[in-house]
Parts: sequence; structure tokens; C-alpha cells
Amino acid sequence: YNKGGSVEVVKEFYYTEEEISRAKEYFALADNLHTDLHEVIGHASGQIKPEVGTPKQSLKNYSAAIEETRADLVALYFGIDQKLVDIGVMPSVEVGKAEYDRYIRNGLMLQLNRIEFGENIEQAHMRNRQLISKWVYEKGMKENVIEKKIRDGKIYFVINDYQKLRGLFGQLLSEVQRITSEGDYEAAKNLVESYGVKIDFNLHKEVKERYSKLN
Repeated sequence: YNKGGSVEVVKEFYYTEEEISRAKEYFALADNLHTDLHEVIGHASGQIKPEVGTPKQSLKNYSAAIEETRADLVALYFGIDQKLVDIGVMPSVEVGKAEYDRYIRNGLMLQLNRIEFGENIEQAHMRNRQLISKWVYEKGMKENVIEKKIRDGKIYFVINDYQKLRGLFGQLLSEVQRITSEGDYEAAKNLVESYGVKIDFNLHKEVKERYSKLN
């Protein structure tokens, strides 16, 4: 599954040779480790205030997207931690950087290939990926944490500062955990609807066109 077309996709959507080389070396491990962290410490962490009901009760139709967002943010925050190298689950923090590269590109661009024109994002995992990626892109704009570049008429998103990006993941995690713990429906709705649902048509069109030329 990890080898299915991934090299073609990386070459098409990654901007620098450094990113491409890191992806080729660590793509599968980075992806699997993210999933492990998401499932094992993501979904298993966090507490809800005693007087608040379950997220399904308090956050209603936004509960799934918010919970997936929370689990992904836990995985992303810890995914670049030296501790993972110390305990032997990854060879270096380059694995974490490879995951950041993969995640941001997927959330902002690649997953759009799986959606038909004119549709909004409905699936909870896809909503959470765009929500996180768009939020950190927007909040890091001032310091150019993630930069939108254009080369040969094609759009690329490039991470300039991995540690600052980690800090942004941490900030968003703090807010998403608060939303979950307090059952803040309005904040959940605002976050998901503002960042996780709507698709930029021109970007969508470009992603589809670039994918259609790949083998």
C-alpha cells in the first residue's frame, strides 16, 4: 500500500530534493508511526470534565471530526520528539519531518483528488486533516512557517520551520482538547466549518489535473 504510486506523487508534489529524499527513505515508517501515535496515545488521552457529557452528546455532529483532529494533533505533536529516537521507535527526527511534509501536503492538497468537483468535505478524517493543515498554515503565515510557492505554474506548500510548526500543532491541540473537555459545541462548529469543510475550487482543479498525469 505504501509503495502504490507514492514515489510518483512525491516527485510531483514535493518541492525540494531534500524533501523528496527524506520521503523516499522514511515515508512508510513516518506514516505508520503517525497512525500508531494517533490510535494509541491520541484517542487514549485527554479527560472530559465530570459535568460534561460524552463528545457525541455535547459536540453532536462535529464530535467525530473533532475527535479525529485531537488524535492527529497528539500524533503530530509527539511525532517529531527526540524521545521517540531515544526509545528506539525511529532512527532520527528526520522521520518526524517526513511526516510533517506528508501531512501538510495531504491536508492542503493531495486528499482533494479523492473528492468530486462541487462537493464539500464530509468524511471526518478528511475534514480533520484539512482543518489542521489550513489552521497551522494560516496561523503561521506571519512568520512564514509554511510557505506557498509556485514553480512552473504549479502550487507547492513548503515547511520552513518544523519546530515552529510543532508549536502551532500544540496550540491547536490545546484548544481542541478544551473543546472536547468542556463540550463547547459552538467552538467545535466554528473550527470545523471554518477550516475543514469548504474546498478551494482552483486548487482542487489543479490537484486533479496533476494527479491525472501520474502513472
